[in-house]
Amino acid sequence: MRGMPPLSRRALLVGLAVTATGRRAHAQPKVFLDYDQDALDRAYDQRAWAPNMDAVLKRYVVNSDGVRARLGAPKTVAYGASAIETLDIYPTARANAPVLVFVHGGAWRTGKARDSAYAAEAFVRAGAHYVVPDFATVMEVGLDGMVAQVRRAVAWVAKHASSFGGDPGRIYVAGHSSGGHLAGTVLVTDWSTELGLPRDVVKGGVCISGMYDLRGPRLSARSSYVKFDDRIEHDHSAQRHLARIPCPVIVAYGDQESPEFQRQSREFAEALRTAGRLHALIVGQGYNHFEIPETLASPYGLVGRATLDLMRLG
Repeated sequence: MRGMPPLSRRALLVGLAVTATGRRAHAQPKVFLDYDQDALDRAYDQRAWAPNMDAVLKRYVVNSDGVRARLGAPKTVAYGASAIETLDIYPTARANAPVLVFVHGGAWRTGKARDSAYAAEAFVRAGAHYVVPDFATVMEVGLDGMVAQVRRAVAWVAKHASSFGGDPGRIYVAGHSSGGHLAGTVLVTDWSTELGLPRDVVKGGVCISGMYDLRGPRLSARSSYVKFDDRIEHDHSAQRHLARIPCPVIVAYGDQESPEFQRQSREFAEALRTAGRLHALIVGQGYNHFEIPETLASPYGLVGRATLDLMRLG
């Protein structure tokens, strides 16, 4: 543009700022990191990144039904006062066996314990009890209520493990997506103060494709149904309470997930590494958000193999 009259230069710049539709392009302001609002909302909506989402979620149901057909119906017990506060126990034949508590996902608003049994067989066959709690949605009880319910479920397992052949000294917690977030809140629980249990009641964690700092989700479209405030954001961001984590943690995610879920996992893993609590970081090549937890269901799968190693069952 050197040598052009000032007016011509201005006209050219204006022309470059006009889209093919003839409208003037206006960049949206950044609301978080390098995201504008639309981009941030998309980064916290996994449907935009997993075109096979419905098919995979159907697999969860079908494979969970198959597990029950082979293992039999679980023992369902109450861990709290409300009707939803129950957990399904898939027992192993081994006496005094370790216990894996799996917290299902569903964006804090969907999901059922019965549809999260797909990984039970791998652990039962390896000599561990597999336990899946049900809990209310965020619309019903808020994030505080969900966190409290999942913590009560784990506390029930710790206090009653011997009643179904479990070892109360070998309890592990895993979770996927919003369940990965809830598993993170379990890991930072002050057990002795809140529930009268040893600080190290949980011996290991497996956080799959979760959210560990809630600033991004709070600024996204998820705030339309999650009632965030400063306290909730802080209290339920596991990454801000690393000193409370007493055990090794596996962090896993797929490289086909949204950029925010990948960032959340990378940064949580690095923070755990710095704190001396990272057992392993697993990046599933070619896996999206809904496919990666299926690898928990096989002793040879990426997450299944690592979890069995964490539980010393490999």
